[in-house]
Amino acid sequence: MRIAMVTDSYYPTKDGVVTSVSIAKRTLEKRGHEVFIVAPDPGEKDRLEGVIYIKSIKFRSYDGYFIPIMPSTALRKLEKLRIDIIHIHGVAVMALRGLLYSRQLKVPSVMTFHTMVGDVLDFYCPVNLNMGFVKKCAWKYIRAVVKRTDALILPSPSIEKELLSLTSPKRTEIIPTGTDVERFHPGTDGSAFREKYGLKGKVVASVGRLSYEKNIDMVIKAMKNIDAMLLIVGDGPAGPELKGLAGELGMGDKVVFTGYIENKDVNYAYAASDMLVSASRFETQGLSVLEAMASGLPVACCDARAFHDIIRDGENGFLFRGEEDCADAIRRCLDASDDVRRNSLATALDNSEEKTAERLEKLYSELIEAGRK
Repeated sequence: MRIAMVTDSYYPTKDGVVTSVSIAKRTLEKRGHEVFIVAPDPGEKDRLEGVIYIKSIKFRSYDGYFIPIMPSTALRKLEKLRIDIIHIHGVAVMALRGLLYSRQLKVPSVMTFHTMVGDVLDFYCPVNLNMGFVKKCAWKYIRAVVKRTDALILPSPSIEKELLSLTSPKRTEIIPTGTDVERFHPGTDGSAFREKYGLKGKVVASVGRLSYEKNIDMVIKAMKNIDAMLLIVGDGPAGPELKGLAGELGMGDKVVFTGYIENKDVNYAYAASDMLVSASRFETQGLSVLEAMASGLPVACCDARAFHDIIRDGENGFLFRGEEDCADAIRRCLDASDDVRRNSLATALDNSEEKTAERLEKLYSELIEAGRK
C-alpha cells in the first residue's frame, strides 16, 4: 500500500503525535508499505528529505508548532504518487487538507484522534475570548471533521467512550500507538546516565513534554517528603515555572531537569530510574508510561482517562487522584513486588509496535477494498 500521513505535528516538533507518526511510518515500511508524510514546513534548516511540506507560519501561542497556510502543491505530488489511503493525525488545519486530498484523489481517509482539544484551549488559545464559547466552536468543528472520515482511530477504550458521547463517526477502531519493545526492555545499563546527571539512590522519573496540562507541579510537590530523587526528562512551556517551584520548595538538589534529550537516549533515562510517575489527566494513551513498563519499571499514574485502560491498581501499577494520594502511590511503586513488575512488562508487550502495525494494515485494507465496491 501507498499511505499518505497528513499531520499538524512533525519534526522538529517534539510531542506524542510526532512519536506516533514516526512509529507508524517505520513499522509499516518494515512490512513492505510505502509511507509519505505531509506536514507544515518548519523552515529550511529543519526540513527532512522525502517529506511533502506545506508553507507555514509559527504558532505564537505554543512554541515549536507551525500553522500551514495556502497554497500548496501537495495534492499534485500525492496524485503522482498514486496514494491508496490518507491517514490524518490530529484535528487541526491539516485535517481539512487531508479530507480534501481524500476527496480529490478518491481514496478513503482514516483519522487518529490523539488529543482531547478542549483540555488545552485554556492554556494555548491564541485569542482572548470566552472559553465556553471557544470550546463550543471547537467541538462543532471537530464533529464536522470526524464525521467526514471513513474511520476514526482511538488509542484507548476510555477515549472512544468519551468521544462517542460527543460525536458520531462512521466507524471507530481502537488502535494504540505501538511501543518499541526491542529498544525499551529490562536490562539496559543506565549507570552512565545516572553519572551524567548526578543521580543517587532511588530515582523517580517523569518523562514527556513539560506542558501545563501534564500536572508535573503535583509530582514535584508530592515528592517533597519522599526519600528519592525526581528526574524530569523533557522540555516545554511549563519548564521555567516548574524549576521555580522546585526552588521555592527547597528541592533544588532533589529535582533534576535534563531538558530535551535525544530520543535514542530516552531508554537510558528509564534504565537509570526505579519507577515512572505521570500525574496527567490529559493523556489519550500515555506513550512514556508504556515505554517505562516495557523497560521493566513499575509506574504510578493519575486515575484518569487512558490510564484506566492500562493500569490495574496494585496489579501492574498504581493509581492516584490527588497530591497526597500521589505521594502514597509513589511510595507503593518504589516498593513494588516482582509480580507487579512482571505484569507491568506483560502489559507493554501486549502493546508492541508490531501488533499496532498489523491492526493498521487490516483497517487500511478493509477501507480500500470497500472503496472499490
